[in-house]
Amino acid sequence: MELPEAVDVIAVGAHPDDVEIAVGGTLAMLVKQGYRVGIVDLTDGEPTPGSPGPEVRLAEARRAAEILGVHFRETLDLPNRRLFDSFESRVALAKVLRKYRPKIVLGLWGKTPLASPDHWQASQITDAAVFYARLTKWDDQFDNWPVHVVSKQLWYSLGFSNIQPPTGAGHFVTDITGSLDQKLASIRAYETQFPPAKDRVFRLVESQARLYGTSAGFDAGELLISATTIGATDLVKTVLP
Repeated sequence: MELPEAVDVIAVGAHPDDVEIAVGGTLAMLVKQGYRVGIVDLTDGEPTPGSPGPEVRLAEARRAAEILGVHFRETLDLPNRRLFDSFESRVALAKVLRKYRPKIVLGLWGKTPLASPDHWQASQITDAAVFYARLTKWDDQFDNWPVHVVSKQLWYSLGFSNIQPPTGAGHFVTDITGSLDQKLASIRAYETQFPPAKDRVFRLVESQARLYGTSAGFDAGELLISATTIGATDLVKTVLP
């Protein structure tokens, strides 16, 4: 079995556009910094009211990925609106993690009241898949993709309607000053999802990025939550990047 080149970071979303909205700026900055980055969408996001079908939505997703500059994007065939944390969905994602062997996995954090319940299911699927990816003596379940240990798991939030900061082992802000325009452009690539009538979404996304960035001393930023305690071997470089 020939393995593709490993990546540094994989970001997982329930639907195409989840990752762009939450951490598109971070992914674009990682690419600029020379890291290999991928996106995995658990579903194709269809059906939705504004889209004529999955072909159009997937074309929008490809365009968004090109704008961010990521090295690959895969869409699993799990069902939108009927996404559930199950053994089969965990294995499907774990196969991708074993295939591309990321050092870091970014996944959804928490529930999103008044928005899709798929987000919460995706969070649980991602957590389990990170664990499944490293399990030995189970090759037949993963098409013999080799065992892989993810070094770090981080979460991102889509809870735009809640100003309460998420809790976790530690949260921090990434500097997306140099990629905010790319982030917004990647979201605009989803023309079927964000027509002019939904322009408030872009104001919301940008204002949140400005708020997070300003709080950390940047022009724009994105919030990430660490699944494990963040340690520092060099205090000065950690707090004064």
